[in-house]
Amino acid sequence: MTSKRFLIAPVAALMVLGLAACGSDSGGSSGSGSSENKEPLKVATEGTYAPFTFHDEKTNELTGYDVEVVEAVAEKLGREVEFSETTWDSIFAGLEAKRYDVIANQVSITDERTAKYSFSQPYTVSSGVIVTRADDTSVTSAADLKGKTSAQSSTSSFGEAATEAGAKVEAVEGFTQAVALLKQKRVDVTINDSLAVLDYQKTSGDQDVKIAGTIGEETQQAFAFRKDSDLPAEFDTALDELRADGTLAEIAEKYFGEDVSGGTTDEETSTPSPSES
Repeated sequence: MTSKRFLIAPVAALMVLGLAACGSDSGGSSGSGSSENKEPLKVATEGTYAPFTFHDEKTNELTGYDVEVVEAVAEKLGREVEFSETTWDSIFAGLEAKRYDVIANQVSITDERTAKYSFSQPYTVSSGVIVTRADDTSVTSAADLKGKTSAQSSTSSFGEAATEAGAKVEAVEGFTQAVALLKQKRVDVTINDSLAVLDYQKTSGDQDVKIAGTIGEETQQAFAFRKDSDLPAEFDTALDELRADGTLAEIAEKYFGEDVSGGTTDEETSTPSPSES
């Protein structure tokens, strides 16, 4: 068959080459901008951190707020997503070893991290919130915590915030126990991250407690990359589009009942998150 290629007349050969050239300009799968010609976007995530990245109980499929946001970004970029599930303790080492292109796991922007990694604009904004019983109107800010009793986990930095505000801290094992004591009127308040509280309210439908106020500064979470990556700028463009068309708000409301994606597209930094990330 090789020899037959040399039997093509010069004119015919030019026609074939012309057709091939026309074909390469078409909008089909052979186009240079198609997802088929781009390598998959390698995304690192835990897969065990609901509601951000976890497995659906019925389908066992990887899902969550962070998962859906990075999938929406990848769609804007025309790339498939290849998830790698790993532990939090090893997730940055994997990024540095180039096993992944990006981390999608509620990574908080901190000064220490920005010195080592690049970040996209934030796609989640959270803060510490004060939770009270729904009928309690005595607390609306940190200034009202003096003399109150706050249920806090011994490992949480929110316990320190409660103490600094003048509250007495009652040690509990976690947020569920804190809410139970609050509803039993054994404590006055509990302080936690706004995302955790919104998730609890969305999934439980509990109307007996409410967010009465905020405490501390905002924390911003973003996608993390190696310093030499070109992806942050691409992600920022995609996130701008997803914010403008309402996609980010829609995904956030699905998981938290309100838009937690933040309303800014400027590059910002913030204080460290009190959560594990």
